Amino acid sequence: MIDLIEKTRDGVALSSKEIAALVDGIVAETIPDYQVAAWLMAVYLNGLTEAEVFALTTAMAESGSLTMETLGLVDKHSTGGVGDKTSLILAPLMAALGVPMLKMSGRGLGHTGGTLDKLESLPGFRVNLDSADVTRQMRAVGVAIVAQSPTLAPADARLYALRDVTGTVDSVPLIAASIMSKKLAAKAPNIVLDVKVGSGAFMSDENRAVHLAELMVRIGKMHQVRVKAILTNMDQPLGYAIGNAIEVNEAMATLKGTGPRDLTEETLILAAHMLAMARHIGLTEATHRAEQALTSGAAWQKFKEWTTAQGAEPTYFSQDLPLAPQHQSWILDHALTVTRIDAKQLGMAALALGAGRVVKGQPVDHRVGIRCFAKVGETLAPGATVAEVYARTPESAANALRMIQGAIHEDKDISTAPAGIIRIVE
Repeated sequence: MIDLIEKTRDGVALSSKEIAALVDGIVAETIPDYQVAAWLMAVYLNGLTEAEVFALTTAMAESGSLTMETLGLVDKHSTGGVGDKTSLILAPLMAALGVPMLKMSGRGLGHTGGTLDKLESLPGFRVNLDSADVTRQMRAVGVAIVAQSPTLAPADARLYALRDVTGTVDSVPLIAASIMSKKLAAKAPNIVLDVKVGSGAFMSDENRAVHLAELMVRIGKMHQVRVKAILTNMDQPLGYAIGNAIEVNEAMATLKGTGPRDLTEETLILAAHMLAMARHIGLTEATHRAEQALTSGAAWQKFKEWTTAQGAEPTYFSQDLPLAPQHQSWILDHALTVTRIDAKQLGMAALALGAGRVVKGQPVDHRVGIRCFAKVGETLAPGATVAEVYARTPESAANALRMIQGAIHEDKDISTAPAGIIRIVE
């Protein structure tokens, strides 16, 4: 392992055999965390060649003993952003459209939340299913969101956890290998990637985001999988909610037709592209079908069926999940025109509350969270609530509120709301 660390540190490309041995050691846990972390930092600083990325992705996808059959017709993954809870809505929406969706998701990374952490806010929800359970659920319900397992792409689970706490999250090769290994292991023939760009994403630079998108599309092509990458703006939170249970509440509201407009619109755009790929239909028709499945309540019914199948208690379908007891709000005493939002700072405020992790394996607090009602280009009147915080203690609530106040800017230049879709890479 020392040889591999030194090679990557010195910019010497590893062979496919060396990368396969590295992944085997990661899965078998014969390589200690500190050496894996050292290699991750070497990758972060020096990058990997495209051949190395391809070899790493393939080895990670094949790292489990389970050979997955094709159960889902389409898959989706986001590179991570503040307030991004689209998967919670998209999965049942696609199933309601008759397009099976099996998604392997991860936990929070850095200042962004994780789909599994959010779903575990639902009491009883199980993210660890064996292959028989996954097969049975996909055939009965048409949707499942699961964690990596010891038999399905397990290498990414360990790398993912270490990247989160070693400052190596926003590495293009590591992001590409992590995302695509999970997607390839799940065997979906069509994949839509939501590549976030902006202050609340890991890719704040559009050029790097395009590079990441193109790399993942090429990985898909190598494996004969259709991949479309949609670059979406993350210069402000998606929707209002930031946290775990609080984001599930907002996702459920969206499925019921009362969610934030930007979240609803972006979800429908992603759904239309996924449906068009899976059913080989035009984007206009796909958009109409997706809107109908959402507004008719079919997607909400599928959400209840899906989450119940994975163990969630149905009592929370008629009421919001409870939040942390300390509630503080930022209420304006003067008008505020929002010209810029530091979305990462808002994610860090949620992290400070306990919604994310600062050390490997740390439990998250599902009940803490933030609602930020500010949107770029909007003017809030005196008496309006800019944000509210749910915390465990008055002190942590006050601290988070100060961080939020520092993230909302009113500059001299008037800004318009950023475009949702930046670019599409196919």
